Amino acid sequence: MLRGRTLRGRGSSYAATGDDPLDAAQERRVRAVLALGGVPQADLPDGVQQVRLRLLERAASGQEAPRDVSAWAAVVASHLAMDWHRAKRRQERLGERLASLRPAQAPSGEETSLLSLAVARGLDELPDAQRQVVVLRFYADLPVRSIAEQLGVPEGTVKSRLHTAVRALRARLHEDEVV
Repeated sequence: MLRGRTLRGRGSSYAATGDDPLDAAQERRVRAVLALGGVPQADLPDGVQQVRLRLLERAASGQEAPRDVSAWAAVVASHLAMDWHRAKRRQERLGERLASLRPAQAPSGEETSLLSLAVARGLDELPDAQRQVVVLRFYADLPVRSIAEQLGVPEGTVKSRLHTAVRALRARLHEDEVV
């Protein structure tokens, strides 16, 4: 409840009747300030609502009503316009950062298929023990400790086999000019 505070300034009062705290002239002024501040036409109604909301929150919190509601609303509108520009710049910078993180060009389905075939051929050429640890580590996603426990070998042996196998696969892919 708004406790009948004077909100329109200079004589008019805002009783808790649900009346609009901004008269038509004040709303036009708020719209003008927002538009001149660079807020797009589509966002003007939201800006006006924000000014209304701040005025109502001020009254609901028990604060003294502004002496000149029209001037107060214009200042709030100018702050909203600045906030709109800051948010827009922040969004643009975020978009630029996200774009820089994307790969320049995602591999096509054909390139992915060629890579998969080359990896499969490379796995076929590995000794059984090396192929086994590569499959368990990278395809089954098991940690080195689990692989060692399951195979009954020391962790160092698993790491050594992985290192040798990955080096051989990498060499094979470079040799085939896949990567």
